[in-house]
Amino acid sequence: MVHSVTVDLEGRLVTLETGKLAKQAGGSIIIRYGENVVLVTACGNEDPRPGASFLPLTVDYREYTYAAGKFPGGFIKREGRPSEKEILTSRLIDRPIRPLFAEGYACDTQVIALVMSADPLRDPGPLAITGAAAALAISDIPFDHVLAGLRVGLVNGKLTPCLNYEEEKEADFSIVVAGTRSGIVMVEAGGKGVTEDRVVDCIEYGHQCCIKLIEGIEELQKKAGKAKRTYVPAPIDQELYGKIEKLVRVDLTDALDTKKYPKLESYRKVAEQKKRAIESIPEEDTAARAAAPGLFDRLKESIFRDEMLKKKRRPDGRKFDELRDIACEVSLLPRTHGSGLFTRGETQALVTTTLGTKEDEQRIELLDPEGAVSKRFMLHYNFPPFSVGEVAFLRSPGRREIGHGILAERALSAVIPDEKAFPYTLRVVSDILESNGSSSMASVCGGSLSLMDAGVPISAPVGGIAMGLVLEGDDYAILTDIAGAEDHYGDMDFKVAGTKDGITALQMDIKAPNISTAIMREALQQAKKARLEILDKMNAAIAEPRKDLSAYAPRIYTVTIPTDKIRDLIGPGGKMIRSITDETGVKIDVSDDGTVNIFAVDGGSAEEALRRVNAIGATAEIGKTYLGKVVRIVDFGAFVEIFPGTDGLLHISEISESRVKTVQDELNEGDQIQVKVLAIEGNKIKLSRKAVLKELREKMKAGKSASDE
Repeated sequence: MVHSVTVDLEGRLVTLETGKLAKQAGGSIIIRYGENVVLVTACGNEDPRPGASFLPLTVDYREYTYAAGKFPGGFIKREGRPSEKEILTSRLIDRPIRPLFAEGYACDTQVIALVMSADPLRDPGPLAITGAAAALAISDIPFDHVLAGLRVGLVNGKLTPCLNYEEEKEADFSIVVAGTRSGIVMVEAGGKGVTEDRVVDCIEYGHQCCIKLIEGIEELQKKAGKAKRTYVPAPIDQELYGKIEKLVRVDLTDALDTKKYPKLESYRKVAEQKKRAIESIPEEDTAARAAAPGLFDRLKESIFRDEMLKKKRRPDGRKFDELRDIACEVSLLPRTHGSGLFTRGETQALVTTTLGTKEDEQRIELLDPEGAVSKRFMLHYNFPPFSVGEVAFLRSPGRREIGHGILAERALSAVIPDEKAFPYTLRVVSDILESNGSSSMASVCGGSLSLMDAGVPISAPVGGIAMGLVLEGDDYAILTDIAGAEDHYGDMDFKVAGTKDGITALQMDIKAPNISTAIMREALQQAKKARLEILDKMNAAIAEPRKDLSAYAPRIYTVTIPTDKIRDLIGPGGKMIRSITDETGVKIDVSDDGTVNIFAVDGGSAEEALRRVNAIGATAEIGKTYLGKVVRIVDFGAFVEIFPGTDGLLHISEISESRVKTVQDELNEGDQIQVKVLAIEGNKIKLSRKAVLKELREKMKAGKSASDE
């Protein structure tokens, strides 16, 4: 049977349906909003993966081009590797559901979301979060939480659900919120510098919308939900746990002290204690030896949380709101257009900025009405294995690298000048050289330094900070500038970036779905204090963008020509513009509004290109004199080119002050002569050489009279 429910979000209807498509999947949902149709399935194996010490969950989101009535771009007319947007949306689905699986659950589980119809007005991506949650809810997979997710925003001061593309562009703050009835589990947001209080308002509003969607999922679950498979977590061997704790607790607590030991040395000492715990068990007791590593990790987490909540002590001894030591430096690399080094504790990001031309923009194919769009600002994040002291192959960027790069890009994009004010393409690259927590926020800080060093007139510096939370019942600790262990064992990873005036990007992942908005407000205020401290440190290195660009950056010169002259500038088959670029070595970009950007590496070539473009774009003015070229002679006069592609008629009666029998007596093709514009009638320009000769004769006469006196 086909079952469906419809949820009304302030007049915007979201429909969930099951029982019609993909019926062999463990859970199958069609979710609709407008003309968006997304099929989301959830499947899971019944038997755990042997030896798995993690949740083997796979999430894939795909946007088929047929959904928008399009062909894939490129030579191969079939969808290939996932696009950046598909990868990011896959992460948006994965992040809220992964922490809600039962601890120790190790059965292979897969969620697939396929966009089958794409509404030209609305993004189908956020729908897939709710679709995935519904598919898991009605499946037999032992996933006991019901959650939902959607995008909301602050548009013209009004909180709005399920933003369309136009609203998303206009929004002061756009946020994807995912949550259960009891609380938020994931947030991904970007904005134009809004206050912390308005951010919390958006989160609360998003949670209210999530609850409405959850009610719809629960109704569908009652109608079509399958019986859940039973999952019983493996019992903890309390006796063995006690023996391991008694043996290593004191030394393990010491090894976890990162105030005493640097990160890698602490890791080495922890590994020694783990080996000691395992080797204390007789070899013949294979079951106990197999269980020992998990029990050791449980003890390590217990020590961390006890130290935090009971002793109020962080692993490195810092206060809860204290930053690690920060160092900022710019202009490290002589040939780059801009560079910045940001070091915070044991996290270090070397960030460079490269300025390019219109040709360097990235073309991205999307399902939205604009189709392929051009991207003029991009931030790429690299995480080489040496940054954590490891040996591994250098691969193309994975989901984590892409996600971190986009978060940093979103944080900085709010302060990037528009194309008219700064007509460059910008690429920022963050290479993480050391990592112990918050490398994405180090990329934001380093990116801001690098952009200012490159002379990019950003509207304000941007800083970023990673916050954490440890929660047990009513007892909690909010942590500023979390390091690796605090991220791993804490209950919340909370990244906030912004200027001194407001937030430009926010990302939150929560493992415990019962965190109140009061705690969020407190965390945001603590993050603001830290962000302002970081911005002060950055301002000490470079307080504002440099006035001049790097000597190695291309120069851009902008002129405007009449739109009816664009065709003349380009020429038949691009002949004219190609001749200018080939002969001067510049690059030229022409916009539909007549704006011409000339990109050059030296002043001489730029001046010559400007002269030629201005000549083509110039328009005749009545009464003005021009140096022209005779291009054609006829019986009644000559045609004189006063600008490239623009000529006028010099009538035989206007060639000389005396009578002219034939034009050839006075002029030849190719002659350069001065002519004056007498009149412009439509497309016809009337010229006079006689008027120029008369003015010249009168000037000479006036000059002679003056010398006689």
